[in-house]
Amino acid sequence: MRLDRIAIVEYDARWPMSFEKQRDLVEPVLRDWLVRPIEHIGSTAVPGLPAKAIIDMAAVVADYDKVPAAFDELAALGWITAPEPGDAEARKWSLCFPIIERRSHHLHIVEENSAGWQTWLAFRDHLRTTPADRDEYARIKRELAAADDEDRPAYRAGKAPFIKRVLQQLEDR
Repeated sequence: MRLDRIAIVEYDARWPMSFEKQRDLVEPVLRDWLVRPIEHIGSTAVPGLPAKAIIDMAAVVADYDKVPAAFDELAALGWITAPEPGDAEARKWSLCFPIIERRSHHLHIVEENSAGWQTWLAFRDHLRTTPADRDEYARIKRELAAADDEDRPAYRAGKAPFIKRVLQQLEDR
């Protein structure tokens, strides 16, 4: 069970380094299954964007079913499996570091042919290059966290229309 509240903090220039440190530990363990380098995704990957201080990482693998072979080695590095609703249907594994209740990092391991991971990268890249949308997203996130800092489903649902609009604009280009 998550114990951390939804707290939006100012962008921290140390987030990319924190990502790199964990990527450098995790990538060799997953190397046999990865189809591309592990990516820093989510709000902490967007310079200037306030965020929850949780580093999201995306690992794209060839075969979802083979990844559990790496779980013991990942656990030895401090990574804990943390299944989320919909993971199995999305052919996605979720792992957290150092503990589920108060994570600093969240690793999303997704199969190459699964829907969605490309949009994570597209949305991140759009926010990196579009300050007006980055700032609007920050405003939305702050308002949602202020309304209820414990209701993660409401927080995610509240962000969804903005994310959907941006992704639709990107698709229409």
